[in-house]
Amino acid sequence: MTRSILAEIEPLAAGLTAIRRDIHAHPEMGMEETRTAALVARELRAAGLEVTEGVGGTGVVGTLRGNRPGNRAIGLRADMDALAIHEKTDLPYASTTPGTMHACGHDGHTTMLLGAAKALAARPDFGGTVQFIFQPAEEGRGGAAAMLADGLFERFPCDAVYGMHNGAGLPVGKFRIRSGPMMAAVDFFTVTFRGTGGHGGSTPHLATDVTIAQAHFCLALQNVIGRNVPAVEPAVVSIGSIHGGSADSPNVMPAEIVITGTVRTFSDTVRALMERRLRELAAIHAQAQGCSAEVAYSGFTNVLVNDPDHTAKAVRAASLLVGEEAVDGNAPPITGGEDFADMLQARPGAFIFIGNGVKEDGSFHSVHTPHYDFNDDIIPLGVGYWVALVRQELGA
Repeated sequence: MTRSILAEIEPLAAGLTAIRRDIHAHPEMGMEETRTAALVARELRAAGLEVTEGVGGTGVVGTLRGNRPGNRAIGLRADMDALAIHEKTDLPYASTTPGTMHACGHDGHTTMLLGAAKALAARPDFGGTVQFIFQPAEEGRGGAAAMLADGLFERFPCDAVYGMHNGAGLPVGKFRIRSGPMMAAVDFFTVTFRGTGGHGGSTPHLATDVTIAQAHFCLALQNVIGRNVPAVEPAVVSIGSIHGGSADSPNVMPAEIVITGTVRTFSDTVRALMERRLRELAAIHAQAQGCSAEVAYSGFTNVLVNDPDHTAKAVRAASLLVGEEAVDGNAPPITGGEDFADMLQARPGAFIFIGNGVKEDGSFHSVHTPHYDFNDDIIPLGVGYWVALVRQELGA
């Protein structure tokens, strides 16, 4: 099957590379992907799919029915948005929009799913329906939730839904996935300690010292991982910034200190525990110093949970393409977040990583950095995975 699928896709490769580089050169932030969405819709229509635009904002859904009998439907999802990062690759197709670039490979994800739509439309030898879901705003602007709120699975029924992301640092030709929790729930917090401030040299006894409150809070917060979270449950809490006072006034005790940070967890129980303990510790240490604490705690993404049966199906499809030895079906969980988790809460499915490659010396550019670029060499493999999955799932 590997040779037949890749041979089938090979004539599409040059055109898909051109599409990917065009999208890369014209990045758009979440819910602003008007040009990208128009390109996607145009390519889908040219391939003969039914196309619906404006789903959940700038989302696009292409519907393809097989030429064999079958009532099952599956969804394949790719994200389209870029990041607020200034590109420094000096590539001929580098971003033409200062301060915005495709630094996470969503240009490649979109292209691979377009390639799958083209390949399957040219040879729809399966029974059932495929919904090609092009999602806006994965990078923190709630694109998955917006599509779901717009009736994604009611308007475009799916028995299962699958996603794929490039893996920076994973060799070309490799896939990795795991059953169960694979990517973390991501939360952010801001804690503001407020006191009276004062002169740190002559009258510190007349002030309420917010610096001591924040110091004790930051130290105590790390103990939550070791003493409140069950030892077998992974969790991360990190302080990202502490702002207070002025470097120009070293003898002035600040009246306010603001702390920001992030929490990563892999279960709803631990997620709730972390928020509860953070709020309690902020209040306790503020009270101990005679000041106040205000906590803003917000969820960014839910934990991404792969369904066991659909994970096995994803492993099987990838293995048909690259061989069992190239597919890690029990990969370690990742503390990054992904809003495809919302779709997996609505429908069973699985999310897999495809290798984006490494250099000869073993180095690579991570996603969300100004020198990152999606590897065009993996486009046929990504398309091939989607095609193999559809034909496997819908009985080709």
